[in-house]
Amino acid sequence: MNASVGVVGAGSYLPRRRRTNDEVAPAAGVSAEWIAARTGVLARHAAAPDEAASDLGAAALKSALAAAHLEVEQLGLIVAATSTPDELGPATACRVQALVGARHAVALDVTAACSGWLFGARVARDWLAGDPSARYAAVVGVETYSKFVDPADRATASLFGDGAAATLLGPVADGFGFGPFTLGSDGRYADHAMIAAGGSRLPVNADGQRITMNGKAVRDFILDVFPRMLAHALCQGRVTLADVALVVTHQPNPVLLQQAARQMGVTDRQLIVVGDEVGNIGAANIPYALAKAASEGRLRHGDLVVIIAFGGGVTWGTTLLRWTGAPAIRVAPAAGHLQLR
Repeated sequence: MNASVGVVGAGSYLPRRRRTNDEVAPAAGVSAEWIAARTGVLARHAAAPDEAASDLGAAALKSALAAAHLEVEQLGLIVAATSTPDELGPATACRVQALVGARHAVALDVTAACSGWLFGARVARDWLAGDPSARYAAVVGVETYSKFVDPADRATASLFGDGAAATLLGPVADGFGFGPFTLGSDGRYADHAMIAAGGSRLPVNADGQRITMNGKAVRDFILDVFPRMLAHALCQGRVTLADVALVVTHQPNPVLLQQAARQMGVTDRQLIVVGDEVGNIGAANIPYALAKAASEGRLRHGDLVVIIAFGGGVTWGTTLLRWTGAPAIRVAPAAGHLQLR
């Protein structure tokens, strides 16, 4: 196959229930205006009680396949990136595989918190480049944070939401697609954002399964890593910011993101913000933003995209993507929650 791999389709799915700041604020002990001013988040979505991560991920993948006019049988790989899996085992990707009927695909999870989609894209790109029999791969970012948020914790309740987005990777013309990836992690700071219970160190209990976050430490990390990753991507690609059509990045806090971007000279036209409408949807933020940008006509054939990820672990990474004009479908909240099983 062609050595160049890029995005050939994208789609997204949001659960039906939309929670505004007016609904979230009272339990968190703040006002709706406080949430909007401090975070920039105006609303977030919440999965139904019987909706798991795989249900959202499968819906997003189906929309991406429709956008690219591909059949599910053409998938050779499914990578699911999530911090909120259906269960500790098996892989959520296997659940997604079963729901969409991707019988020819290999399914596996990547756990890198909010950087998960970028880590998964690196795995998928290398997989396709090394296996001539695997022509297309799906990378799905999905989170169901609402099931783990303490409604009284303003630091997390105001930010986190549920959602899924999927990208299809496949062969593209030379000079297009993904450039080199740079990924990193530093486990010394793993406690800064985590769900403590449910693993082998601390078995399940109700209290420990809440998301906890050291807000100041996370803020400091973002303000440090965002400019470094942006500068690194530009240097590695031997391009300037003026050459970049769009900066697509994780969206933990739109206010903080816009502050960091403006300090680096990124214009409002170059930055796509989705956190205001969906909140922090973790590993789904970047592919959701790509799908939205494509559906709104903000990406054209040949455009250069800088992708920047950062998240718990702590993890981070960046790459350049030369856009091929891939179609995208954004799936609006369904009339009822999706039942694919």
